[in-house]
Amino acid sequence: MIRQCLHLTTSPLLLLLLIALSSIGTVVAKSDGPKIASIQLETEPSMPFYFENSDTVLFLRLDTGEVYQSFDGGVEWKVLGKDHETEGETAGLANGAVMIQAHPYDNQKAYILGRHGVHWVTTDQGKTWREFEVPAAPSMFNEPLRFHGEDSGKVIFQGERCSAFACVETSYYTRNNFETVKPMRDTARGCMWAVATPGFADSTTEHAEEIRDRVLCIVHGLKNPFASAYRLVYSDSFFEDDQDGIEAKLNEGRPVAGIINAAARTKYIVAAAKSQGTDELAMFVTDDAITWHRAEFGNHKIEESAYTVLEGTNYSIEVDVMNTDRSTNMGVLFTSNSNGTYFTRNIEHTNRDMSGLVDFEKIAGVQGIVLVNVVDNWEEIENDPKADRKVISKISFDDGRTFQSLKVKDKDLHLHSVTAFENIGRVFSSPAPGIVMGVGNTGTHLKSYTKDGDLYVSDDAGVTWRLALEKPHKYEIGNKGAIIMAIKDNDKPTKKIQYSINHGKDWETAELDREIIPYFLTTTPDSTSLKFMLVGYVEDPADWYIYAIDFEGLHERECKDSDFENWPARLDENGEPDCLMGHKQFYRRRKSDANCFITETMFKTPKPEFKSCKCTAEDFECDYNFVRSEDRKECVPATILKAPEGTCKNDDDTFKGPSGWRLIPGNVCTRDGAVELDKEIDRPCKDALKTPSGDSKAVSSTANYIETEMFGEFFYLERAGSSRGEDETIIMRTTDGKLYVTHDHGKSWTHELKDVKIQQIAPHRYLNDRAFFLTSGKKQYYTINRAESFDAFSAPAEVNPSGLTLGYHEEFKDWMIWTGPGECSHGECPKVSFISKHRGDDWEILLRAVEKCEFMAREDRKDSGSLIFCDQHEGEKVDGQRMLVTSNDFFATSTTPLTNIIDFATMAEFIIIATRNPEKENSLKVDASVNGVEFADAEFPYNLEVPVQLAYTVLDSSTHSVFLHVTANNKMDQSYGSIIKSNSNGTSYVLSLNDVNRNNGGYVDFEKLPGLEGVALANVVSNTKNVEKGSEKKLTSMITHNDGSQWTLIPPPAKDSEGKPYSCGSDGKPTDKCSLHLHGYTERRDPRDSFGSASAIGLLFGVGNVGESLGSKSEASTFFSSDGGISWKEVKKGNYMWKFGDQGSVLVLVEELKPTRDIYFSTDEGDTWEKYQFSEKEVTVQSLSTVPSGTSKNFLIWGKETGSSKLVTINLDFSGLRDRTCNLDEDTGESEDYYLWEPKHPLQEGNCLFGHVEQYHRKKPSSHCWNDWSEAHVHRISHNCTCTEEDYECDYNYERQTDGSCALVPGLLKPNAIDYCRENPEAIEYWEPTGYRRIPLTTCQGGKNLDRWVSRPCPSHEEEYQRKHGPSGAVIFFAIIVPITIAVAAGYWVYTRWDGKFGQIRLGDGGAQSFVTSRGDSPFITIPVAIIAGTVAAVKVLPLLVMSLWRSVTGYVRIPGRRGPRPYATRDAFAARRGDYTHVVDDEDELLGDDEFEDEEGDERN
Repeated sequence: MIRQCLHLTTSPLLLLLLIALSSIGTVVAKSDGPKIASIQLETEPSMPFYFENSDTVLFLRLDTGEVYQSFDGGVEWKVLGKDHETEGETAGLANGAVMIQAHPYDNQKAYILGRHGVHWVTTDQGKTWREFEVPAAPSMFNEPLRFHGEDSGKVIFQGERCSAFACVETSYYTRNNFETVKPMRDTARGCMWAVATPGFADSTTEHAEEIRDRVLCIVHGLKNPFASAYRLVYSDSFFEDDQDGIEAKLNEGRPVAGIINAAARTKYIVAAAKSQGTDELAMFVTDDAITWHRAEFGNHKIEESAYTVLEGTNYSIEVDVMNTDRSTNMGVLFTSNSNGTYFTRNIEHTNRDMSGLVDFEKIAGVQGIVLVNVVDNWEEIENDPKADRKVISKISFDDGRTFQSLKVKDKDLHLHSVTAFENIGRVFSSPAPGIVMGVGNTGTHLKSYTKDGDLYVSDDAGVTWRLALEKPHKYEIGNKGAIIMAIKDNDKPTKKIQYSINHGKDWETAELDREIIPYFLTTTPDSTSLKFMLVGYVEDPADWYIYAIDFEGLHERECKDSDFENWPARLDENGEPDCLMGHKQFYRRRKSDANCFITETMFKTPKPEFKSCKCTAEDFECDYNFVRSEDRKECVPATILKAPEGTCKNDDDTFKGPSGWRLIPGNVCTRDGAVELDKEIDRPCKDALKTPSGDSKAVSSTANYIETEMFGEFFYLERAGSSRGEDETIIMRTTDGKLYVTHDHGKSWTHELKDVKIQQIAPHRYLNDRAFFLTSGKKQYYTINRAESFDAFSAPAEVNPSGLTLGYHEEFKDWMIWTGPGECSHGECPKVSFISKHRGDDWEILLRAVEKCEFMAREDRKDSGSLIFCDQHEGEKVDGQRMLVTSNDFFATSTTPLTNIIDFATMAEFIIIATRNPEKENSLKVDASVNGVEFADAEFPYNLEVPVQLAYTVLDSSTHSVFLHVTANNKMDQSYGSIIKSNSNGTSYVLSLNDVNRNNGGYVDFEKLPGLEGVALANVVSNTKNVEKGSEKKLTSMITHNDGSQWTLIPPPAKDSEGKPYSCGSDGKPTDKCSLHLHGYTERRDPRDSFGSASAIGLLFGVGNVGESLGSKSEASTFFSSDGGISWKEVKKGNYMWKFGDQGSVLVLVEELKPTRDIYFSTDEGDTWEKYQFSEKEVTVQSLSTVPSGTSKNFLIWGKETGSSKLVTINLDFSGLRDRTCNLDEDTGESEDYYLWEPKHPLQEGNCLFGHVEQYHRKKPSSHCWNDWSEAHVHRISHNCTCTEEDYECDYNYERQTDGSCALVPGLLKPNAIDYCRENPEAIEYWEPTGYRRIPLTTCQGGKNLDRWVSRPCPSHEEEYQRKHGPSGAVIFFAIIVPITIAVAAGYWVYTRWDGKFGQIRLGDGGAQSFVTSRGDSPFITIPVAIIAGTVAAVKVLPLLVMSLWRSVTGYVRIPGRRGPRPYATRDAFAARRGDYTHVVDDEDELLGDDEFEDEEGDERN
């Protein structure tokens, strides 16, 4: 309901006077007040806005979807599509709107977005509206409309298309203002135009043709759906020529993963990236959409949701960076140089709020004037965040170089700013030149808005201030400063409005027709109109009122030239016009006492005039690769300068080099007779970059002796891709509890926490910079900055003696779970889990009598932020039956989905729970969940010949399916079992490989190769019948290239490393008598080692032999493959350890546990090997390590000097081998230094693997350069292939035949396919089983359709079935075979293109421990992971560093968890370090299940 009224405020006396004056012919027609009209609404008006330079205003009623429009500033209103039949309107507009958006650069255009794909546009300020359709709803996560900064007809529409399973963000574009609309592409975080602002268009005229149609989009990773893999891609053809686009070269000519946001600011585009394993952001900036640079903030760390890009200028970016804990909300204000690359600190302790808003505003229209609020008592707030903060206001007149107090005469003035703003629009200023207003108080600091606030005004851009009105007011400025309106704002009803026509010196009063509580006051964005709109409500929230207040009648005279002044926008300390950016700025503005209004040119925004100045030092900035010195007086090199070729023959020479200064681009100062800081200067050659020699002599070694008996554990705290710094940090604990730290990869070590004995190191599972150092007492220590400093907290209990002590949260970095022994008077004390949300500052009890509790949060697991799983004893008794207890509210309430459990483990999206089988004595069964809410029994294949399931090992789930090892024999030295593979929700399994080797500790000889989809190696026991009789195992190595669907022997090389043939007569093809066999995971000294590295795709090492079966390690040779295991060659006789450097540019070998002084290295993918002597004395090498990502040029040898007890670490530095970075052309893929390598299957043509062809950059072996890339990178998915038999595997109850087909297991019935309908009531159809199912990883399209031949309608859905597609209709791609809801993060796109590489999990069947690893953007984690058996809980802890002489019962190496990258010691295979890790137990009697079942069997025998 709308009620309208109009009244004119006049006094009777003045009315009589006006009548009398008119009767004698005087031309005076003033009114004594504004005209006021109002309407009443039943709900709050939303999204009000004026068309700039007009009196046309719109707002939206959210409850009805109605759009209200007025052409006279709010006097008369109509509902579009309802009240009037205006040209172009349609009936759907009457109640179909969800938002209104004005075009930011074209004041004629606005858009109304509807609910159901129907939208409207106006190109004439609302006079007419035109309907257009886009088949998507407006995006809820991205800005629905993105505008072009030069051509207002170009608009990107960002929407979402939803299915029953998920919503997909997608973008459309128009080049003619939605006359036509075309789809562009699916996105992750939306798209934007490169030319996104008019300022960008003006500053890039030289690139106009190249970037005119360029679009930038944040899209999913090629193989990973999570934010850590998001990419920034661009296209100049709306992705028509190339569907994926070209990745933007953000960092030194290389793409960057983890793009979380991109935005345009004036003449810049800013992109933020966050790598996995860190909370630190990297910011990248471009001013031409072609060349990008990383923005440098000195030593300040930028975190997600902890920085704010503020309103900048056309020559700099303003960023406020939080520099304290989030609870204190204070920041540092930075200003960039002109290309946005180097930021300098302007002012510290800026006042922020929890949402990231900062008390900062640039004065509109005036260059260089900035208002900020800072926290005066910042030290007190940092010590006590709950203390009252004392905020003070500061102003700068020189672009933030210096700040001073605001003054009312001799008193300091403090104003409420953005964080406490009580209106809409700008806070202090408007386009009205020089008029600045605010609510605040004088005194020592800012006080209460309501109780102490008054309205203050300045008409000289903040130089001087005066009291305008007592008490707080909402205020607006109109007619370019000629009229100021205000209404009291103290949360009390009022009917009085006040206005001033002389810059706030004097005020008049008018009254509304009723008292209201003001909600907001606004006018046209350019502050040119004489009309204002006031919105308020009475105490009943159902009664809202909109007032249109028109001051046009106050004066009738139009301002003349004599009514204007030439006002200088900035004054120096002497009161003279000041220079900035090489000019002085002036405005022609109405004098404050002029008795006139500006009506003829009312809607023209004031424009400044400029006068040039001579260049001074302030007109220069630091050149690229230079930064300000500490005293800000010089520009010093940010990197070592390179001398020109032919110069610097001696260190005493000099060369002509840059001064470090440059004139700020856009600065218009005159150079004649002025300062010239940018002239070249003489620089000393001794400070120039020395070119590496490029030969083997350039390899260096640095030895350090550690005074201890044995190394204990060590971890790399590797910098993630978005982290700043150059360090390569390792933390190491010795067996006597000493902590050593190196920041230069072992070239030097320091002893830290000298008075503390460290029992364990527990690196943070998700953040590389963090690690915790656990002691035997309550006081514990940690670092959050890669061991630069250390802090302490008090633990709620002692360290867990038999399991994981600390658990970490994936999203909330300071949330932790501590599990340790509770207090009791006698006997075994039950364990208690505690939670802290503040990094150990305080603790609360989660649950008592537990084995473990874990956070279950995952980015793709809906509503899992507070989800916690606990393994608890029933009745809180130590000997009580164990049950799975879950909660989403920290156990204020809880559920118990499963009882009588043995353990649970998480692996990528899967949660696997082992429980006792109630139907089979002494046997286990598996339950699975994806969403953490619904659980289902796992269906094992009937041809799985394991009558009593004694233990499980969860091997891998990196390819949308779980590999599970089911133990068939767990007797000492006889263990083996079958590997089965699940469907996409972990509940239905098929047999993959029989008789796979398992050791006494429960670990399995199975390993996925890092970075290669579907490639795995396993060792099988070839003589199981003899083993059952007590014979020694004979192992045979097998390999799969299609994710376990088919296994083959490993092809042997034709000749050995000496060119001799093998005795078994190898011809390069594997046979039962002659194939390659490799020692696997169960024989590794260090469980973090792997065959390959995720950063060196396709490069593999292994130790083994060629023959009929696997021989002894003492007689083994070292083999190498460069094509992902398809072919191999012997590179060395003997047992060598290996590591990969610089993504495979350097391969290093060193002999294991034999005295040596030499290593071998290759720089040509293993074709040739050079020897390097690293020590004069022989060293027995116990381990060889490098950064987990395999991207460093440094390696570290850990060993003992032969013949002595001295422990030594030796750093090997290869950085001097090459003198340049390889040239990469990401656009074309190949270049002089790179070729594109495609993984392939040895038995398939066309390099198709899992339905697509992948391409990776590989450095050419002949190129003498460094990759210098921090992460492995897929160049592109070349194309999807047509489906073949290799894209299918045998379905449940079917098995592979000798001819390769799948047939029903004899004696079994086909699965009852109609069960799917019962389990999924909304399903329309089901498919008759064919014996085949698609491999979850495949993305093939078309071709052979082996899994869906005949579809049937589900009962009660026959009509829908016929309507949908009939017998051959669309496939329900996400079919779920058992009653469990799959948690899908990104819909069909994610399912078909994500390989889910998140590693492997180990639930140990020993000593209540588990072993879990994971890998986010990196392909695979290779450690077999979950072992479950018996009755003792398996808990996630790190496996013991299995190096002889280093093991101890209490020592273990903790490696971080699932999402990484995370720090751990040596395993290249965990390139980005994603994983959970668990304790590898020395005491095998503690193994889960094995000994208990044996005891029971023994009892029966007795």
